[in-house]
Amino acid sequence: MKKFMKRLLIIIVVISLLSVAGLYIYSLDYYRADFNEDLINDPEIALIETKQYIAQYPTRQVVKEGIIFYPGGKVEHRAYLPILRELSRNGYITVVVDMPLNLAVFNQKAADDVIIDFPGIDSWYIGGHSLGGAMASGYLAKTDYEFSGLILLGSYPIEDHEQDVLLIYGENDEILDLERIDQGLGPFVIEGGNHAYFGNYGLQKKDGVATISREEQQDLTIGYILEFIRGDD
Repeated sequence: MKKFMKRLLIIIVVISLLSVAGLYIYSLDYYRADFNEDLINDPEIALIETKQYIAQYPTRQVVKEGIIFYPGGKVEHRAYLPILRELSRNGYITVVVDMPLNLAVFNQKAADDVIIDFPGIDSWYIGGHSLGGAMASGYLAKTDYEFSGLILLGSYPIEDHEQDVLLIYGENDEILDLERIDQGLGPFVIEGGNHAYFGNYGLQKKDGVATISREEQQDLTIGYILEFIRGDD
């Protein structure tokens, strides 16, 4: 009996080690940010980079509203700096979270630390791309913090929400499961857009081919987000 338990324990340890090693190897294959650094060089926009996130905000005005953003699965968080930089130029602090192993599922509550670190922000929106959007939705359903709304790019909510939801996806997105999209949310469909062009990390496997440029897709996305946030003005 003792020999059996010893062997069983060894097997469990070996399986655990192999699982951890497999997950680590899996995490090494991710989409890295790919853009010219000039896109985010702007003396009027401050950039704060920590081990947990990168925040951007305009330096010449008092900022009271912000957006916390969860990156897509296996996508480097820096890939979303260009699109978030444009939102910051319009008067908002934007914070993209660096997720463990580039998977938001491992830190769904990442927004908690951001809210604590920026106590001067009166109103936060939360959102994300792909898996990041789904995890942001799950977090929103559990947190006691009163967010102003949920922003989903190439994603869908996994919970029902009392807050307003903005959903945007590309016409040629072949990664997003369109059957999971609630048409009652009135999603914005970007003609010619795809899944990857919400970020700056090159092309994505199994994604559809975009017939518009990355810049065009992001410009349209920024317009929809600003209209969503300013809707009550």
